[in-house]
Amino acid sequence: MKHVYTIDDLASRELLDAGAGKPAKLAVIGHPIAHSASPKMHQAALDAFGMDLRYIRLDIEPGQVGEAFSRMRALGFIGCNVTVPHKLEAMENCEVHPDAMALGAVNTIRFDQDATRGFNTDGPGFEQAVRNEFEVELSSLATAIFGAGGGAGQAIATQACLRGIARLLLVNRTAEKLGPLVERLRLISPRTEITAISFGDPQLAGHCLGSDLIVNTSSVGLKADDPSILPVNCLRKDHLVYDTIYQPAVTPLLALANAAGCRTTNGLSMLINQGALAFQHWFPGTEPLPHMTRALRAE
Repeated sequence: MKHVYTIDDLASRELLDAGAGKPAKLAVIGHPIAHSASPKMHQAALDAFGMDLRYIRLDIEPGQVGEAFSRMRALGFIGCNVTVPHKLEAMENCEVHPDAMALGAVNTIRFDQDATRGFNTDGPGFEQAVRNEFEVELSSLATAIFGAGGGAGQAIATQACLRGIARLLLVNRTAEKLGPLVERLRLISPRTEITAISFGDPQLAGHCLGSDLIVNTSSVGLKADDPSILPVNCLRKDHLVYDTIYQPAVTPLLALANAAGCRTTNGLSMLINQGALAFQHWFPGTEPLPHMTRALRAE
Protein backbone atom coordinates (compact mmCIF):
# COMPACT_ATOMS: atom_id res chain seq x y z
CA MET A 1 0.00 0.00 0.00
CA LYS A 2 1.11 3.55 -0.73
CA HIS A 3 1.14 6.56 1.56
CA VAL A 4 -0.04 8.73 -1.36
CA TYR A 5 -1.77 7.67 -4.56
CA THR A 6 -2.08 9.61 -7.83
CA ILE A 7 -4.56 9.76 -10.69
CA ASP A 8 -2.57 7.03 -12.45
CA ASP A 9 -3.46 4.63 -9.62
CA LEU A 10 -7.13 5.12 -10.50
CA ALA A 11 -6.58 3.24 -13.76
CA SER A 12 -7.99 0.00 -12.31
CA ARG A 13 -9.25 -1.56 -9.11
CA GLU A 14 -6.42 -4.13 -9.25
CA LEU A 15 -3.77 -1.43 -9.37
CA LEU A 16 -5.39 0.69 -6.68
CA ASP A 17 -5.89 -2.16 -4.19
CA ALA A 18 -2.65 -4.06 -4.80
CA GLY A 19 -1.30 -5.28 -1.46
CA ALA A 20 -4.30 -4.03 0.50
CA GLY A 21 -6.79 -6.11 2.46
CA LYS A 22 -9.67 -3.68 1.92
CA PRO A 23 -10.88 -1.84 -1.19
CA ALA A 24 -10.26 1.91 -1.38
CA LYS A 25 -13.70 3.51 -1.63
CA LEU A 26 -13.06 6.89 0.03
CA ALA A 27 -10.28 9.45 -0.31
CA VAL A 28 -9.06 12.96 0.26
CA ILE A 29 -7.83 14.80 -2.82
CA GLY A 30 -5.42 17.72 -2.75
CA HIS A 31 -2.03 18.95 -3.97
CA PRO A 32 0.07 18.39 -1.92
CA ILE A 33 -1.69 15.79 0.22
CA ALA A 34 0.97 13.69 1.97
CA HIS A 35 0.49 15.69 5.20
CA SER A 36 -3.26 15.04 5.46
CA ALA A 37 -4.55 13.49 8.68
CA SER A 38 -7.95 12.75 7.12
CA PRO A 39 -7.21 9.05 6.47
CA LYS A 40 -6.36 8.46 10.13
CA MET A 41 -9.63 9.83 11.45
CA HIS A 42 -11.89 8.49 8.70
CA GLN A 43 -10.32 5.04 8.81
CA ALA A 44 -10.82 4.96 12.58
CA ALA A 45 -14.54 5.64 12.08
CA LEU A 46 -14.84 3.08 9.27
CA ASP A 47 -13.15 0.43 11.42
CA ALA A 48 -15.30 1.30 14.45
CA PHE A 49 -18.45 0.74 12.40
CA GLY A 50 -17.13 -2.52 10.93
CA MET A 51 -17.06 -1.21 7.36
CA ASP A 52 -14.74 -3.19 5.08
CA LEU A 53 -13.43 -0.08 3.31
CA ARG A 54 -10.20 1.87 2.96
CA TYR A 55 -9.69 5.66 2.93
CA ILE A 56 -6.66 6.93 0.99
CA ARG A 57 -4.76 10.09 0.03
CA LEU A 58 -4.91 11.11 -3.64
CA ASP A 59 -2.50 13.72 -4.97
CA ILE A 60 -4.44 15.29 -7.82
CA GLU A 61 -2.90 18.15 -9.77
CA PRO A 62 -4.91 21.27 -10.66
CA GLY A 63 -6.94 20.67 -13.79
CA GLN A 64 -7.32 16.93 -13.06
CA VAL A 65 -10.28 17.08 -10.67
CA GLY A 66 -12.94 16.27 -13.27
CA GLU A 67 -10.95 13.32 -14.58
CA ALA A 68 -10.31 12.11 -11.04
CA PHE A 69 -14.02 12.20 -10.26
CA SER A 70 -14.81 10.22 -13.42
CA ARG A 71 -12.25 7.56 -12.57
CA MET A 72 -13.40 7.34 -8.95
CA ARG A 73 -17.02 6.88 -10.05
CA ALA A 74 -15.95 4.14 -12.45
CA LEU A 75 -14.14 2.34 -9.62
CA GLY A 76 -17.15 2.46 -7.31
CA PHE A 77 -15.97 5.11 -4.84
CA ILE A 78 -18.52 6.29 -2.29
CA GLY A 79 -17.09 9.78 -2.11
CA CYS A 80 -14.11 11.94 -1.24
CA ASN A 81 -13.00 14.97 0.72
CA VAL A 82 -11.58 17.93 -1.19
CA THR A 83 -8.81 20.15 0.15
CA VAL A 84 -6.38 22.82 -1.12
CA PRO A 85 -6.29 23.81 -3.95
CA HIS A 86 -9.33 22.01 -5.37
CA LYS A 87 -12.37 23.34 -3.48
CA LEU A 88 -13.37 25.71 -6.27
CA GLU A 89 -12.49 23.37 -9.15
CA ALA A 90 -14.61 20.69 -7.50
CA MET A 91 -17.65 22.96 -7.79
CA GLU A 92 -17.27 22.95 -11.56
CA ASN A 93 -17.39 19.16 -11.70
CA CYS A 94 -20.39 18.22 -9.58
CA GLU A 95 -24.00 19.01 -8.75
CA VAL A 96 -23.60 21.54 -5.95
CA HIS A 97 -25.88 21.50 -2.90
CA PRO A 98 -27.48 24.93 -2.23
CA ASP A 99 -25.67 25.24 1.12
CA ALA A 100 -22.31 24.64 -0.58
CA MET A 101 -23.23 27.12 -3.28
CA ALA A 102 -23.87 29.73 -0.59
CA LEU A 103 -20.55 28.91 1.08
CA GLY A 104 -18.75 29.30 -2.25
CA ALA A 105 -16.81 26.02 -2.31
CA VAL A 106 -17.11 22.23 -2.16
CA ASN A 107 -15.11 20.12 0.28
CA THR A 108 -17.14 16.89 0.28
CA ILE A 109 -18.17 14.77 -2.70
CA ARG A 110 -20.68 11.93 -2.74
CA PHE A 111 -20.87 9.69 -5.78
CA ASP A 112 -24.56 8.86 -6.02
CA GLN A 113 -25.87 6.53 -8.70
CA ASP A 114 -27.44 9.37 -10.67
CA ALA A 115 -24.99 12.21 -10.02
CA THR A 116 -21.78 13.45 -8.42
CA ARG A 117 -22.95 15.70 -5.59
CA GLY A 118 -20.94 18.35 -3.76
CA PHE A 119 -21.36 19.60 -0.19
CA ASN A 120 -19.49 21.91 2.17
CA THR A 121 -18.82 21.09 5.81
CA ASP A 122 -16.04 23.66 6.33
CA GLY A 123 -18.28 26.48 7.50
CA PRO A 124 -20.30 24.53 10.08
CA GLY A 125 -17.16 22.63 11.12
CA PHE A 126 -15.29 25.88 11.75
CA GLU A 127 -18.13 27.36 13.77
CA GLN A 128 -18.21 24.31 16.01
CA ALA A 129 -14.42 24.42 16.37
CA VAL A 130 -14.51 28.05 17.54
CA ARG A 131 -17.23 27.15 20.03
CA ASN A 132 -15.22 24.20 21.37
CA GLU A 133 -11.77 25.80 21.45
CA PHE A 134 -12.56 29.34 22.57
CA GLU A 135 -15.89 28.81 24.36
CA VAL A 136 -17.51 31.66 22.47
CA GLU A 137 -19.99 31.92 19.61
CA LEU A 138 -18.76 32.94 16.18
CA SER A 139 -21.70 35.33 15.91
CA SER A 140 -20.22 37.54 18.65
CA LEU A 141 -16.77 37.96 17.09
CA ALA A 142 -15.54 40.66 14.71
CA THR A 143 -13.52 38.42 12.39
CA ALA A 144 -10.50 38.89 10.10
CA ILE A 145 -9.87 36.18 7.50
CA PHE A 146 -6.51 35.91 5.75
CA GLY A 147 -6.49 34.11 2.40
CA ALA A 148 -10.18 34.88 2.05
CA GLY A 149 -10.22 34.23 -1.69
CA GLY A 150 -9.70 30.48 -1.31
CA GLY A 151 -12.32 27.82 -0.74
CA ALA A 152 -11.96 27.56 3.04
CA GLY A 153 -11.78 31.34 3.42
CA GLN A 154 -14.97 31.86 1.45
CA ALA A 155 -16.78 29.15 3.40
CA ILE A 156 -15.76 30.60 6.78
CA ALA A 157 -16.61 34.15 5.70
CA THR A 158 -20.03 33.01 4.56
CA GLN A 159 -20.65 31.06 7.76
CA ALA A 160 -19.78 34.21 9.74
CA CYS A 161 -22.24 36.27 7.72
CA LEU A 162 -24.93 33.61 8.06
CA ARG A 163 -24.53 34.16 11.79
CA GLY A 164 -24.82 37.93 11.35
CA ILE A 165 -21.46 39.04 12.77
CA ALA A 166 -20.99 42.80 13.15
CA ARG A 167 -17.68 43.22 11.29
CA LEU A 168 -15.77 41.11 8.79
CA LEU A 169 -12.31 41.83 7.38
CA LEU A 170 -11.29 39.91 4.26
CA VAL A 171 -7.59 39.92 3.34
CA ASN A 172 -6.23 38.45 0.13
CA ARG A 173 -3.14 38.77 -2.03
CA THR A 174 -5.28 40.71 -4.52
CA ALA A 175 -8.25 42.54 -3.04
CA GLU A 176 -9.96 42.73 -6.45
CA LYS A 177 -10.51 38.99 -6.42
CA LEU A 178 -12.77 39.42 -3.38
CA GLY A 179 -15.36 41.56 -5.22
CA PRO A 180 -17.84 38.76 -6.07
CA LEU A 181 -17.50 37.30 -2.56
CA VAL A 182 -18.21 40.66 -0.92
CA GLU A 183 -21.31 41.14 -3.08
CA ARG A 184 -22.59 37.70 -2.12
CA LEU A 185 -21.88 38.25 1.58
CA ARG A 186 -23.70 41.60 1.62
CA LEU A 187 -26.80 39.91 0.30
CA ILE A 188 -26.56 37.30 3.07
CA SER A 189 -25.95 39.79 5.88
CA PRO A 190 -26.67 43.43 4.93
CA ARG A 191 -25.89 44.65 8.46
CA THR A 192 -22.38 43.19 8.55
CA GLU A 193 -19.65 45.78 7.97
CA ILE A 194 -17.41 44.11 5.37
CA THR A 195 -13.93 45.38 4.44
CA ALA A 196 -11.82 43.76 1.70
CA ILE A 197 -8.12 44.66 1.43
CA SER A 198 -4.80 43.25 0.20
CA PHE A 199 -1.91 42.10 2.37
CA GLY A 200 0.00 45.23 1.39
CA ASP A 201 -2.69 47.68 2.46
CA PRO A 202 -1.26 50.31 4.84
CA GLN A 203 -4.42 50.09 6.98
CA LEU A 204 -3.99 46.34 7.58
CA ALA A 205 -2.77 46.63 11.18
CA GLY A 206 -5.54 49.01 12.15
CA HIS A 207 -8.23 46.75 10.74
CA CYS A 208 -6.73 43.71 12.47
CA LEU A 209 -6.53 45.45 15.83
CA GLY A 210 -10.25 46.17 15.53
CA SER A 211 -11.04 42.46 15.15
CA ASP A 212 -11.61 39.84 17.84
CA LEU A 213 -10.81 36.71 15.84
CA ILE A 214 -7.90 36.30 13.40
CA VAL A 215 -8.19 33.35 11.01
CA ASN A 216 -5.58 32.08 8.56
CA THR A 217 -7.17 30.09 5.75
CA SER A 218 -4.21 30.38 3.36
CA SER A 219 -1.51 27.74 2.87
CA VAL A 220 1.17 30.07 4.33
CA GLY A 221 2.62 28.15 7.24
CA LEU A 222 2.57 24.68 5.71
CA LYS A 223 6.26 24.84 4.78
CA ALA A 224 9.05 24.97 7.35
CA ASP A 225 10.53 28.18 5.91
CA ASP A 226 7.23 30.06 5.57
CA PRO A 227 6.97 33.42 7.35
CA SER A 228 4.02 34.41 9.52
CA ILE A 229 1.01 35.35 7.41
CA LEU A 230 0.87 38.72 9.23
CA PRO A 231 3.31 40.89 11.22
CA VAL A 232 3.27 41.22 14.99
CA ASN A 233 1.88 44.77 14.87
CA CYS A 234 -1.42 43.25 13.70
CA LEU A 235 -1.82 41.36 16.98
CA ARG A 236 -3.02 42.32 20.45
CA LYS A 237 -2.88 40.04 23.47
CA ASP A 238 -6.65 39.50 23.72
CA HIS A 239 -6.93 38.30 20.12
CA LEU A 240 -8.26 34.83 19.38
CA VAL A 241 -6.07 33.37 16.62
CA TYR A 242 -7.16 30.36 14.59
CA ASP A 243 -4.89 28.83 11.94
CA THR A 244 -6.72 26.31 9.77
CA ILE A 245 -3.37 24.56 9.19
CA TYR A 246 -2.85 21.66 11.62
CA GLN A 247 0.50 20.27 10.43
CA PRO A 248 2.77 21.71 11.70
CA ALA A 249 0.83 22.04 14.94
CA VAL A 250 2.44 25.42 15.64
CA THR A 251 2.70 27.53 12.50
CA PRO A 252 4.75 30.74 12.30
CA LEU A 253 1.51 32.69 12.84
CA LEU A 254 0.64 30.72 15.97
CA ALA A 255 4.18 31.04 17.32
CA LEU A 256 4.01 34.82 16.84
CA ALA A 257 0.54 34.98 18.39
CA ASN A 258 1.58 32.84 21.36
CA ALA A 259 4.49 35.17 22.03
CA ALA A 260 2.10 38.13 21.88
CA GLY A 261 -0.11 36.54 24.53
CA CYS A 262 -3.02 35.64 22.25
CA ARG A 263 -5.27 32.61 22.71
CA THR A 264 -4.49 30.31 19.81
CA THR A 265 -5.42 26.99 18.26
CA ASN A 266 -4.70 25.15 15.02
CA GLY A 267 -7.00 23.55 12.49
CA LEU A 268 -7.24 20.11 14.07
CA SER A 269 -10.60 20.86 15.69
CA MET A 270 -12.03 22.14 12.41
CA LEU A 271 -10.66 19.09 10.61
CA ILE A 272 -12.39 16.74 13.05
CA ASN A 273 -15.73 18.55 13.02
CA GLN A 274 -15.93 19.02 9.25
CA GLY A 275 -14.78 15.43 8.78
CA ALA A 276 -17.56 14.06 10.97
CA LEU A 277 -20.13 16.04 8.98
CA ALA A 278 -18.65 14.72 5.71
CA PHE A 279 -18.80 11.14 6.99
CA GLN A 280 -22.49 11.63 7.72
CA HIS A 281 -23.08 12.67 4.11
CA TRP A 282 -21.73 9.27 3.06
CA PHE A 283 -23.23 7.26 5.93
CA PRO A 284 -26.36 9.00 7.29
CA GLY A 285 -27.31 8.14 10.84
CA THR A 286 -23.76 7.43 12.03
CA GLU A 287 -21.99 9.26 14.86
CA PRO A 288 -18.30 9.25 13.86
CA LEU A 289 -17.12 12.22 15.93
CA PRO A 290 -15.99 10.29 19.06
CA HIS A 291 -13.97 7.80 16.98
CA MET A 292 -12.35 10.53 14.89
CA THR A 293 -11.51 12.63 17.93
CA ARG A 294 -9.85 9.73 19.72
CA ALA A 295 -7.80 8.82 16.67
CA LEU A 296 -6.40 12.31 16.10
CA ARG A 297 -6.03 13.38 19.71
CA ALA A 298 -4.07 10.21 20.40
CA GLU A 299 -1.67 11.09 17.59
